Amino acid sequence: MLKRKITNSLLEWKNTKNKKCLLLVGARQVGKTFIVREFAKQHYERYIELNFLLNEDHKSIFQGNLTANAIYKQLSLQFYDIEFIPGKTLILLDEIQECGPARTALKSLAEDNRYDVIASSSMLGVAYKQTASIAVGYETTLEMFSLDFEEFLWAKGMLPDRIQTVKEYFDKREQVPEQINNRMLEHMREYMVVGGMPAAVNAFIETSNFAIVHKAQVEILQGYTADIAKYAPTTERIKSRDCYLSIPEQLAKGNKKFQYVLFDKDGKSRKYASSLDWLRDAGLIKMCTNVSTPSFPLVSYKQSNYFKVYGTDIGIIIAMFGFEMKAAIINNTLKGPAKGGIYENLIADILLKKYLPLDYYKSSEGYQEIEFLYTKDESIIPIEVKAGNSASHSLDKFIQQFKPNFAYKFITGNVGQVDAKLTMPLYMAMFL
Repeated sequence: MLKRKITNSLLEWKNTKNKKCLLLVGARQVGKTFIVREFAKQHYERYIELNFLLNEDHKSIFQGNLTANAIYKQLSLQFYDIEFIPGKTLILLDEIQECGPARTALKSLAEDNRYDVIASSSMLGVAYKQTASIAVGYETTLEMFSLDFEEFLWAKGMLPDRIQTVKEYFDKREQVPEQINNRMLEHMREYMVVGGMPAAVNAFIETSNFAIVHKAQVEILQGYTADIAKYAPTTERIKSRDCYLSIPEQLAKGNKKFQYVLFDKDGKSRKYASSLDWLRDAGLIKMCTNVSTPSFPLVSYKQSNYFKVYGTDIGIIIAMFGFEMKAAIINNTLKGPAKGGIYENLIADILLKKYLPLDYYKSSEGYQEIEFLYTKDESIIPIEVKAGNSASHSLDKFIQQFKPNFAYKFITGNVGQVDAKLTMPLYMAMFL
């Protein structure tokens, strides 16, 4: 079984008195249903699972009176062989986007508080359009991603204390022994091509065969495009698909501001903005927003019209480039303009799975760009990403101009420090 950090968040929710219903959201196939089932086995005496996508009968439970008593009466008729124990029963409302009334009913279920209720959804943004009334104030939203790099290391069998040993080099800003550093960089390159989707990770752990991993990733991509065709508004389907499939090309051009003209010569932001919003709500992409001034709080300086787009799973993004890209990354022979953008998406993958906002800085003159900005103790820390270990003119200029407490330069090399600039191997981004 794949060990997931989100289990700690589920346990924290469970131990909250007078809790709200939990709304677990994320892209399809990140493991939402599986983790809830495993959580129920460990922490509840009774478990009831409704799936509104696979079982039409489950929708009928929410077609009439939406009071808690009425719903639980209907549940008892369909799950007649399960004893409902207050405080010890977990109910999963899976694929809740398929049943708008069930989403509305979360309010009455939260007020009743007899049993714990988790709702999961792959397409939360669509559900807002299908639901007559949202249970505002009665649901806690938790976003779930695919496995992060540390979880990937766990899946490979690396013990937590070994990872902690590597973290000590990060904390002390000391060079990592070359053999350990090279091995960690190898692990990182494997993570880049496998990613964190449970199906892909399991395929890799069981077979060590990248072709089988790629097949699993292609099937996931086919599922994503099928979701776009099924769930996206009619006016957005083709545009959403074009936006999503353009990500490799966006990264290959150096990953500057997202450019619609790469797939539509007459592309304008007003034409595609809602398509990108849909992809974001579906959990397929995250936007990295430009800030005009790298000062706290960054939200005050966001320029929403200027952004980059990253995929939420680095393995899926690599799969979109084609199978040959896997060999180039694993063998560390990748060259060309796509390399920088791919490594940026790797760091974006690590940051977003730590629930850190994605922001970047570009000077008004346009010649100075910092890939990511990281807020720590009300200070803005710049993060520069290098696929190799080339010069960092933009970061040097940023340090000179804004004088941050320190700055990160993530590279494929080892730890080093020159004044405020901390050079770190790329995998150490997981310790931010």
